[in-house]
Amino acid sequence: MSAINYEVEYDNRARVPEHPEIFARWDREAAAYRAVARNAELGLKYGPSPRQTIDLFPADGDNGQAPLALFIHGGWWRSLEPAKFSQIAAGANARGVTVAIAGYDLCPSISIATIVEQMRAACLYLWRKRQQRVFVYGHSAGGHLAACMAATDWKALAADVPADLVPAAYAVSGVFDLAPLTHISVNQDLKLDDRAAYDLSPLYWKVPAGRSLDAVVGAIESSEFLRQSLMMSETWRRAGAATRYEAIPNANHFTVFDPLRDPDSAMTARVAELAKQVAEIPL
Repeated sequence: MSAINYEVEYDNRARVPEHPEIFARWDREAAAYRAVARNAELGLKYGPSPRQTIDLFPADGDNGQAPLALFIHGGWWRSLEPAKFSQIAAGANARGVTVAIAGYDLCPSISIATIVEQMRAACLYLWRKRQQRVFVYGHSAGGHLAACMAATDWKALAADVPADLVPAAYAVSGVFDLAPLTHISVNQDLKLDDRAAYDLSPLYWKVPAGRSLDAVVGAIESSEFLRQSLMMSETWRRAGAATRYEAIPNANHFTVFDPLRDPDSAMTARVAELAKQVAEIPL
């Protein structure tokens, strides 16, 4: 059996040569949605650095009680920004869910461990702003971070929050075992060694009782991305979480979350369902 070529398996931009056109489309769609989202609160500061911001897109008629979802973007923890993903809020907003889109500082200026802490700070900020539990979803590196939020012991961080502040996550094309990344060129920026890769892999974290995770991936992504999502779903299910695995037909790494723009898509329906389930948990 030949060794896995991790460089090829995890190089999504090489696998999708049309990615510059897709990124340009994201920019157009995001700008168009911001133009019509008149109640949006852009650039809310949850931390001291310029990238620690949240763009908040309230659902129509939200009086502070609409279900709350936090979307975390990808980019290998080292690129992209919230303004590229405003359109992600469109589908959930139309289904009555308020959507926050968080930014974070990037590797190599900071570590992945620090990014995890920043996302926890973003969740705490949203709790203190709205006194609501948070459903978290994300793509690629954001899928990893969404799983980390679901596995967090929130009472260990702050006494004023529910222990299950983030009871459910929806991870799209996530990486949950970071060990393979120590073998690829992107690690020049991530700076992972074997210990850090293990410690930052939610695959191996203790799953608090009652948590749920959807692990979703594009059906035409690499075998490693398919393996990561399936393995995460199976491992957390054995640990007691409610999990669900799905491979989206004909979707690659950069088109897999496009359905989130559409309020009538199955993906948006699932996200809205989970957000509403989280909102119904008594405080």
